[in-house]
Amino acid sequence: MTEQNAWKMNGFLGILAVLILIGIGVAAVVREQPLPVIIAWLLASVLMTGFTIVPPNKTKVVTFFGKYVGSIRTNGIYLTIPLTVKKTVSLRVRNFNSQKLKVNDVEGNPIEIAAVVVFKVIDSAKALFDVDDYSQFVEIQSETAIRHIASQYPYDNFNEEGLSLRSNSVEISTMLRTELQERLALAGVEVIETRLTHLAYSTEVAQAMLQRQQASAIISARKKIVEGAVGMAQMAIQRLQEEHVVELDEERKVAMINNLMVAIVSDKGSQPVINTGSLY
Repeated sequence: MTEQNAWKMNGFLGILAVLILIGIGVAAVVREQPLPVIIAWLLASVLMTGFTIVPPNKTKVVTFFGKYVGSIRTNGIYLTIPLTVKKTVSLRVRNFNSQKLKVNDVEGNPIEIAAVVVFKVIDSAKALFDVDDYSQFVEIQSETAIRHIASQYPYDNFNEEGLSLRSNSVEISTMLRTELQERLALAGVEVIETRLTHLAYSTEVAQAMLQRQQASAIISARKKIVEGAVGMAQMAIQRLQEEHVVELDEERKVAMINNLMVAIVSDKGSQPVINTGSLY
């Protein structure tokens, strides 16, 4: 079901029409004409059932004996079809903060994840008639989408390839919004924004995963240090040879490289050894 505009007219004109009918009835009472009194006051009573007030950022969904006849979005007072039921649907932007969900990531590690979903109703007919309770529908579908996205990616990518929940929160939030919009289109809801608000390993594996992260960081740092040390040693030997500062045979090159690598790579201060004689 798709939203459509309901028939309406200015409410003040409707009030004027009701007052005129009441006046006609009063005049008929004075003239002792019962039939016009009944007709005028009956019409006035029927017209009064058609009045509705629409507050800002809300819409009135109008049904006539169970049949949807349209919605009124413009705020103000209106006279619509008499004998109808008017239900209010909020068009304001709303937030839904999910609970901390316990999910297994793609590698099977238990994690805790939560997100905030910013949404609003854009089709009042779908929100009211196509789902039982659109607010509850948003909550359930949001948590389902969060679980699904979290299970598709690792918490952290130690191989530095592909997406991870921790390192690519913007991309993950965008994919969450896209998937959630597909789920909530049925309820006439537009997802404005989604954002991860909590992401952590579960308590039972948090310490082990922290040690793994620290080990991975140390290995990555050591790798960079070794790459830099090799480059520095190569550059030092090349400069010495180009500027003819000293002639190095293969054995002296090996010794120099060894000393440079130890001095650069070691995480402790190195103790220099001064050689006052020949290497031989």
